[in-house]
Amino acid sequence: MEDNKKYLQDEFKNSMDFMMRELDLSGTGAALFALDGLVSKQIITLSILNPLMEAGNMPGQGTEQLGHIERAVLGAVEQKHETKMDQILLLLMSGFAVLIIDGCDEALVFGVQGFESRGLDEPQNEVMQRGAKDGFNESYQNNMAMIRRRMKTTSLKFEKAEVGGRSHTPLAICYLEGMASPEILRKVKERLKAYDLQTALGAGYLTSFLERGGVFSGVGQTERPDVVCGKLEEGRIAILVEGTPSVIIVPFLFVENFQTLDDYLTRPFYGTFIRWLKYAAFFLSTFLPGLYVAIATHHPEMLPEALLLKISESESQTPFPVMVETLILYFLYEVLREAGLRAPKSLSATVSIVGGLVIGDTAVSAGLVSAPSLMVVALTAIAGYAVPRLYEPLALLRLAFLLAGNFLGVWGVMIGLVLLLMDLCGTDSFGVPLLSPVAPYNGRLAFRDVFMRAGWRRLAKGSANVQDMPGSREIGE
Repeated sequence: MEDNKKYLQDEFKNSMDFMMRELDLSGTGAALFALDGLVSKQIITLSILNPLMEAGNMPGQGTEQLGHIERAVLGAVEQKHETKMDQILLLLMSGFAVLIIDGCDEALVFGVQGFESRGLDEPQNEVMQRGAKDGFNESYQNNMAMIRRRMKTTSLKFEKAEVGGRSHTPLAICYLEGMASPEILRKVKERLKAYDLQTALGAGYLTSFLERGGVFSGVGQTERPDVVCGKLEEGRIAILVEGTPSVIIVPFLFVENFQTLDDYLTRPFYGTFIRWLKYAAFFLSTFLPGLYVAIATHHPEMLPEALLLKISESESQTPFPVMVETLILYFLYEVLREAGLRAPKSLSATVSIVGGLVIGDTAVSAGLVSAPSLMVVALTAIAGYAVPRLYEPLALLRLAFLLAGNFLGVWGVMIGLVLLLMDLCGTDSFGVPLLSPVAPYNGRLAFRDVFMRAGWRRLAKGSANVQDMPGSREIGE
């Protein structure tokens, strides 16, 4: 015991959160170890220390005495034996308490976690009008419980894994047995094993190891347990990472960026209308700046005469060409957005007011930018928020189309569109084409839950999982 105690003390040297309590168990030395802040002192006192103090004489020595303590003395629910010191260190840093006894080469480990966690608040990035108001938090065990409460079936499986050579970040691979593809599950485990970073401080760390290039990602993230349950029913696989409130979902299709839970909680005709609004907002946010610059610079004959006169009159009063002022407005908007996002809450309103006054009124009044260019950039920014999951790729795509429209006109925008479609059609997510069921085309699926949002009677009759998507292929190929 003295050797084991000295080893643990050396490993946690200069660590003020390391706790050790020495005990005398019927003349046999023992010691209890834990880390302050990760365990519940009340549970340790009631379930471990008090029973040990009141146990009286204990039969046997060493291993026999440890077995008696496990079976007849302690009231802790989660108990197990451990012999490897590296595993004991990992368990201590995961909120377990460790009991060692003199003359025994095994340690008794107790699950007494008691660290604080954030409450189940409404997700900030996925606001729903009619859905549930609870969202995931940073504890993956709490997140597992939230999914289990909604899906009371033994087919729901949680497989434990860990990543990070130094941090040993725990995670859970969640799927429905019989619905998820075994090939996709195997591929997910292989890619997680290939994770070679020392830490994993968030779900985004794993995304690069799960996806395979492309402008748009084939890996989704959500903060809502009801969304995860719906995806599991479709044969998807969810990955819950300790320390982050976002759950990873694979495979993830491009059309799912335009779908929200509210679409399925409203009447079908309104869900279809909202979905087409999002499609229109996507095209508006992607192509409007490029088309505006291309037409104003190279193809003014495409504009109605009245509109052309208005634009030319506004541009004649500014010192910059259309391309330059659109770029200036675009970068100013991105700077203001980042400042409003990162600034303290007490200053975010000030940033918005100053940005609106400087860009919206003063810049136009001073003749630095034209009102049409300001309107185009403003419409583009607002449309991008209609599909928040695509904001990151849209921010760079609209810049690329802006440059293409300036140098090559409308033909440059069309060439960029073709290249974008080629990238989308050539990308897959774990063997499922990213544009499925649009490309390869499947009319039954496309007109049920892509171009239209059919009623639940029709959706229930033709429900299908990921393996039924057109173009799905075996991962091993």
